[in-house]
Formats: sequence, structure tokens, C-alpha cells
Amino acid sequence: MTYRLGVDVGGTFTDLLLFDEASGAFWRHKTPSTPHDSSEGILTGVKAIMAQAGITAEDITYFLHGTTVATNAVLEGKGARVGLVTTQGYRDIMQIARSFVPGGLAAWIVWPKPQPLARLEHTVEVPGRMDAQGREVAPLDEDAVRAALRKLKGDGIEALTVSLMNAYLNGAHEARIGQIAAEELPGLPVSLSNEVLPEMQEYERTLSTVANAAVRPVVSKYVSNLRDRLATEGFKGRLSLLRSDGGLMSSQKAEEHPVNILMSGPAGGVTGALWVAKNAGFENILTLDVGGTSTDVALIQGLEPRRQRTTEVGHLSVRASALDVKTVGAGGGSIAHVPQLTGALRVGPESAGAVPGPVAYNKGGTLPTVTDANVVLGYLPEDLLGGSFKLDREGAKVAVQTIADALGVTLMEAARGIIDIVNENMFGALRMISVQQGYDPREFALMGFGGAGPLHVNAVARLMGSWPAISPVSPGVLCALGDATTRMRTETARSFSRLAKDTSIADLVAVLDEMAAQTRSELLADGIPEDQINSLFEIDVRYAGQAFEVPLTITQDILEADGIEGILARFDEEHLRLFTFNMDTPHEIVNLRAVAQGQAPALPATELPKGDGNPAAAKIRDHTVWIDGAERAAVIYDRAKLRQGDVISGPAIITEMDSTTLVEHDCTARVDAVGNILITLKAKG
Repeated sequence: MTYRLGVDVGGTFTDLLLFDEASGAFWRHKTPSTPHDSSEGILTGVKAIMAQAGITAEDITYFLHGTTVATNAVLEGKGARVGLVTTQGYRDIMQIARSFVPGGLAAWIVWPKPQPLARLEHTVEVPGRMDAQGREVAPLDEDAVRAALRKLKGDGIEALTVSLMNAYLNGAHEARIGQIAAEELPGLPVSLSNEVLPEMQEYERTLSTVANAAVRPVVSKYVSNLRDRLATEGFKGRLSLLRSDGGLMSSQKAEEHPVNILMSGPAGGVTGALWVAKNAGFENILTLDVGGTSTDVALIQGLEPRRQRTTEVGHLSVRASALDVKTVGAGGGSIAHVPQLTGALRVGPESAGAVPGPVAYNKGGTLPTVTDANVVLGYLPEDLLGGSFKLDREGAKVAVQTIADALGVTLMEAARGIIDIVNENMFGALRMISVQQGYDPREFALMGFGGAGPLHVNAVARLMGSWPAISPVSPGVLCALGDATTRMRTETARSFSRLAKDTSIADLVAVLDEMAAQTRSELLADGIPEDQINSLFEIDVRYAGQAFEVPLTITQDILEADGIEGILARFDEEHLRLFTFNMDTPHEIVNLRAVAQGQAPALPATELPKGDGNPAAAKIRDHTVWIDGAERAAVIYDRAKLRQGDVISGPAIITEMDSTTLVEHDCTARVDAVGNILITLKAKG
């Protein structure tokens, strides 16, 4: 039997989902994260879930992992000390950057410019030059290279970046410097810009390569440590990590190009939502992934998640493909407070995290959080994780009462105010990826997952007008499900930079075919069979003179059928949707990318036994919730006992091992064939 294990490490919990590929049976488990060493929490969870399934580590064929280790290294400033080798005259490239200052008109006065990942004192120049056509203008001075590398060695650098002018056209000089570095700095990881990002725009190429170098030692140490721990347990399968763009890459590739896993964590939720949407019959989905620290939102249209060409982590923005995920500091652990200056209630972005956690967790927390407010209102019953985790409601009341006292309102009003504000924060993030990008949210369903997503999805769906509100099966471990159900993916890029009117379809296809062969060979080397690999292309187009481009995804069949004119027509349509206008200006084809994907695993969704529509058999007990300004009678249900077709009238609480779903008083929930809970407004009249 073949087992796939998806593991997602969050700020509060580590989620695991084990899938039996043959039968479709699955097991799920949540365990507290161990921020000091994520592999500890992972191993604890792996042992627990293997015990549930009655298997050993040798039975697991695929270990599929979403991780925030690279993200955290950037956010916490714990990346490696990077040395940078540039072309003579370009030593200040990281300091000059794009001369962009974020903020309002006077932002330059108050903006604290972040320290570049490669400091000026660790940046060296070497003679040698390629021209804009990739021809050698001046040979590389190898003696100068050796002297520069010895200087960096004396500075104690921990990783090396080589980024030379026009190296995206000809990387021969960079490759030679890499060879010399292996002699002068043995064992030091070296990142070459022509391998990490072979595209024009020297600052973006340099920044992306420096970011890759900065997190490379951290990721390598983490991955090798995890690999060793798993091997000790007897694991002999394939370890793969989730890329920022929602595909998988081998752990070895992740160690070499960790810039591609900077947004690995949030990508798991989107790929999990995609699998659920396919099985539930929905094509347009807005995702609401609410964890303990933050909320991630994304848009899926026509079963295709939106991707972007930049990965943003904190102040860092690198050129690497990623799912278009927006994050706000709104989660179950977000702390509520009333600043003395304004006297107005604020929620987040500070979080109680896993340690000490919300007051209700009884682990030493003292500050009121969103979770505490949910407990006070009755939305979160005292038993969590199937009864194995007891909540302290009285402690939560004491904490939330401090907010009530500061505002001069009742306890319940204060608790509901906390929930309303965090819901509005989530609403704002969802508008960013829908309305502000030209999409009508009323044409999408809203899927809430993560530990706290199903608690908030009903209220946020009301704000968005996005129905039904969906609580998927195993919402608390959906990110781990996404890790387990996605496929291998790799890509390569190349700058093209020609006017469309001067480009023939034959020219374009010749370059793309060469790139496709390269990406396919990478997946073949990772053990993916030839007949399970498919290729697609991304083409960046802009109006000549524009400073930005719009990426378009296209297959070779469509490319050959529609030609250049078809690409330009698609660009005009997308430009109109994004910016509400088009220009009577020549089109320019800027960059090309070839993407190779393995076959998505055909993991079935188990169909529930049919019920008669009455959920009485799943009832646990009567309950009371405070909603819409009053206490209301509600019922708590056990999700494991619900059947296909059961209809639940709100207000109701539906509990399960890894999450809790709230159905509001004027809504109705229905259980679909594969166990998803679909919440809609009650019919009026």
C-alpha cells in the first residue's frame, strides 16, 4: 500500500494528514508546534499519526511538507551573512535598488530603510563584462576574483552570491567565479544569478539571488536535520517541499533554491482548497485560511489559483513565482487591546502564538485574544481536539472583561466587538484579492479553513456576499491535505525582450521548446515518469514603454493555434480587467517561462453514507450562544456523525477533532456528498 503524508507547520499547531492512496482512507492529527526546532513537533506528530493508522515509517512513500522556515529566517533577520560579487562599477546595486520609498509624500523623511541582505562592506567588484547581447567585452580577471573572494572569506561570510551584468544572457563568467569559489571557499554555498533568475533587470535578479543565498544555509540545515530524524525512524520514501507557487520540489532542490519556498506555508492551504473544490463541484473559490497568528486569503477561478511573479515577505520582494496570497495579522491568537491614546478597540497584529497562547488554553496566557472572545460568546465549546483539549472559559471571561471595562460595555458586547473587528480585517484582505483585482466576490464561494476559519467563514461570507460559505472536511489540517494532494512542479525563465510585431511564432516556439526540454529533464531526474509530465508556458507582455508586464499562462497547443495575435488579444483583455483601459501602443514580449508539472495524484474523496436530512443522530447537547445582540438557543453537533444530505438550522456549533464550525442564526447548513458543510442564508418569508 502507498501512503502520502502531508505535514504543515504553523505558528501554533503542526498539522498532519496521512492518505492511503489505494482506499482513500485518511488520518489526521494536530500537535503543538515547537518554534525552537520545528522538526521536534513534526516527529511527535508523525509518531502519533502512524500509531493511529497502524503503520511504520517504512510504509510512507511520500513525505510532503509545507514549511515557513525560509519565511521566518527573513522576517526575523536570521539569514546567513551573504557576500556579493558584482561587475566592476556596480558595487552599490543593493543600496541604490529602485530608489523606491513606500508610503505617502513625506515617507522618505520617516521611512527606516531596511539593511540589504548583502551589506555594502560584504560586496566586492571584479573586472570583466558581457554586453547586452551576451558577448564578452572584457575577459574575467581571475586574479582579482581570487583576491576578492579571500577578502570575503576574511569577513566571515556564510554564503556567496554572484550577480554580474547581463549574466542572464551569458553566464560563463558567473560559472567560472563559482568554480574559483569552490577552490577558495570550499563548502560554502554559492548562488549564481543566471541559475536562480535568468531574467533582465539587474537589481531584481541580484536581490532574488542574494535572498536565495541568505536563507540557503538555514533551509539546508533544517532539511538535512529533518531528513536525518525521519531516517532514524525508518523513513525511506521521498521527501518533497511545497513551493511558493503551489507545486512540489525535491528536498535537494529546496536546499539549492530555497527562494522558491519563501511562501511555502500559505501555498498549502490554496492547494488543499483546490482539491476540495474539485471534489465538491465548485470552480470559483475565495479561500480564508485562519490560523493562530494570521489569516491568508487567495482567489481560485476556474479551478486555477492566481499566481504572481513576485514573492513578498515583510519588506522583501523577490522575483519568484508564488500563489497570489495576501496575509493579515488576524488569527485566533490575535490580541485585543484598547490604546489609551484613542480609546478604540484594536485587534492584532500582535499574537499570543503557541506560547503562551490564548488565556482559554490555560498555558500561562493573560491577554485577551480572538479565541478567548469566541469562547466567551459560546462559539467555541469547552472541549477542543475531540475532547483532549479543555478550554478555560472562566479565565477567558476574566481576560475579555478587561476590554469591556476599558470600553464601558458589557462582557458580551466586548467579546462580539473583538469578533466583528477581526472579521472586518479578514474582509479587507479578501477585497484586496477580489474587488481590487477586478473580480466580483458574489461570483465566488468562500471556503474557511485552518483551526479558526470555520468559526468566521459564515460572518465573512455575509460581508463579502460570497455564498455558500464552505467548511471543508478536516478544515484544521487542510494545509497538510494540500501538501499531500499537489504535484511536482519546476520552471525556468528567460528574457526575450522583443516587439511582438517583430516576432514570429516560430521564433517563440523554438525558445519555448528548448526551455520545456530543460524543465522536463529536471522532473525526470526527480523520478517522475515521462508520460506523467506536462508542460505549459508563461509569457510576460506589456505595452512598449511600460515599466511592468502582465503574465499570461498558455499551452503550446493554444500558442500554435492562436499565434502571436491570440497572445496579444488575451493581454488586452487582461489589461482591461486589471486597469479598465487599453492603449494603442505596440506590444512587447518581455519574459518567457516554461513550467513542467507532474501528474496530480488521483486521491479520491470518500462519499458519506446518505442520511434522511435530520441531523438528530449527531446532536451532542443543547447550547447557548450570544449572537446578533442577544442570547440564543443553539445545538452542538458532532461532525463525525453527520450524514450526506443532513440539514442544520442555525444557530449551531459543529465540532470535530481539528476545528469548529459556527452556523449563524439566520443561516442553514447542508452536508454534501463528500462531507463538506455548505452554509447559506435562510430563505425569507
